[in-house]
Amino acid sequence: MTQSLKEVVIAALEDVKAQNIIALDVRELTGVMDTMIVASGNSNRQVKSLANNVAVEGKQAGYSIIGVEGDDTSEWILVDFGDVIVHIMLPATRAFYDLERLWSMRPGDFPGNADDDQPVIGDLS
Repeated sequence: MTQSLKEVVIAALEDVKAQNIIALDVRELTGVMDTMIVASGNSNRQVKSLANNVAVEGKQAGYSIIGVEGDDTSEWILVDFGDVIVHIMLPATRAFYDLERLWSMRPGDFPGNADDDQPVIGDLS
């Protein structure tokens, strides 16, 4: 495996003309994965094609896929390689869920954090 999985995935997305490819290092936020890659496709067909190309290229490079979710509707497909998770979405779905902003936030970014006197949502005190 001469290329990193991240490089293989990004190249596979670029091959099928994915838009707005973002790679986030999430190691400090979770122990589940190291990198999250988010990309957009312009149609359900392109989203499905992007996910398929990521899976094929990843396997050919020697990486194992844990699972693929969402290929039935192809509005949002997740390809799980373990250390690298790939989210491929239609632009409207991507804008709605805004994973890049969600996974870029740090604990101090949330309103009502421990340093504030404001109650946290769900706090019963």
